[in-house]
Amino acid sequence: MSKLLTVFGATGNQGGSVINAVLADAALSRDFKIRAITRDVSKPAAQALAAKGVDVVAADLDSKPSLAQALSGSHTVFLVTTPDFASGQSQELAHGRAVADAAHDAGVSHIVYSSLLHVSDATAGRLAHVAHFDGKADVERYIRARGLPCTFVLPGYFMTNFTALQMLARGDDGVYSLAYPVGGEAQFPLVDAEADIGKFVVAAIKNRSTLLGKQVLAAADYYTPARIVAEFEEVTGKQARFLQVDADTYKSFLPAPMAQEMLENHLFIEDPGYYAGESLDESRRLLAGVGLAPTTWKEFLGKNKGAFR
Repeated sequence: MSKLLTVFGATGNQGGSVINAVLADAALSRDFKIRAITRDVSKPAAQALAAKGVDVVAADLDSKPSLAQALSGSHTVFLVTTPDFASGQSQELAHGRAVADAAHDAGVSHIVYSSLLHVSDATAGRLAHVAHFDGKADVERYIRARGLPCTFVLPGYFMTNFTALQMLARGDDGVYSLAYPVGGEAQFPLVDAEADIGKFVVAAIKNRSTLLGKQVLAAADYYTPARIVAEFEEVTGKQARFLQVDADTYKSFLPAPMAQEMLENHLFIEDPGYYAGESLDESRRLLAGVGLAPTTWKEFLGKNKGAFR
């Protein structure tokens, strides 16, 4: 009899990546039935999942009965929580706690949570405004405190930041600029979230016994701004440059409610580091062990040349 894998954020990049990766895996697609949790089962992305044979279920993260029903019978759960950059009133911790409580009550055998490091703690309060990192780290701590069998996948710096958010912006002279408030040697652990988060979760599920209580660093490699720009030029044939800017200039590029948070987010990448200096070798070996490999920056650029015109 198939076990039940319940995936939150199923129509988003991370949840969708998990579903696609599990469906593409011969063993897991046989062993697990997938329940996709979303707020609106009528939207096209939800209907597309249903067309693949996925059980699409609506759930309210603010409702305990709704979560109890969503998690009923679940063996494994993938959870991603969503920050609120605009209002500063994020519900990540509340929602994470609610799902953890429901998972505990449902007797879930494995919860895989999309987490991040706690910036405030890692910098002894020097950088105290990176709420979308700290909130996820606080959820991770709660899951651990509840005694749930757990693994934490920590996504790297999204490659889509350079396309969807136009972090590589074309100037009037036709040259693309990458402007950051950090030096040229800062290490950015890049990940193609849509393509690869699911790969790391597949590896976590397949290696459940050895990864309980562990963190998995989900990134292809560390890239300096210079390497990001050089490989961009190589793949696209377009000119690009890296510009180190001061804090106020960087903040002027961003909406006021999120400017300080994004500034400190990038300062954290420079010191002590996005993953606090941890190597990615173990994560690469983990993927290789299940026959998978992460998407490189060059490969991502090759698939997304149309974003740079």
